[in-house]
Amino acid sequence: MSRQSPVSDVMTTDVLTFAPEDKVADAMRTMVDAGIDGAPVVDRRGAVVGMLSTGDLIVPESKLHFPLVIELLGATLELPGSKRHFDDDLRRTLGSTVADLMQADPVTIEADDTIEAAATLLHEHQVSRMPVVGPSGLVGLVSRVDILRAVLAEVEAEAAALGASAGAAGDSPGAE
Repeated sequence: MSRQSPVSDVMTTDVLTFAPEDKVADAMRTMVDAGIDGAPVVDRRGAVVGMLSTGDLIVPESKLHFPLVIELLGATLELPGSKRHFDDDLRRTLGSTVADLMQADPVTIEADDTIEAAATLLHEHQVSRMPVVGPSGLVGLVSRVDILRAVLAEVEAEAAALGASAGAAGDSPGAE
């Protein structure tokens, strides 16, 4: 497969998506159950409006205010209100919507753009996956792994062709 091949040749078409109004807790569960770490967010028309990744979900968790507990002379003391503050933060984070945490306006590529163009965009924007769009909205997702798989196939095909031509040259009369 050539680097000039269209993205549609390597993209994933069975793509998990979220809606902006989906609950973060549901999105977390869905991503964990599906074993993926990122998915496009699409509106009702199918237009890509964002990307949600596990990084977007983990960061709010790290900003939680954990209860302050002090151990003094064998007794454990929790400062008043700190547990309530933690519970409120956790409830607010898990009750928020995908729109609150997603990366809005993600970089996208069209299905007929080249694999090389996709690799360039992934690198320049430091993203690991990118929605593939068409006139009707989302048509797929292309990732760094998809690109690497295509490049590896091209390199292996070139190596096989070189090996075959070298073997054929060695079989010709007068090659001794």
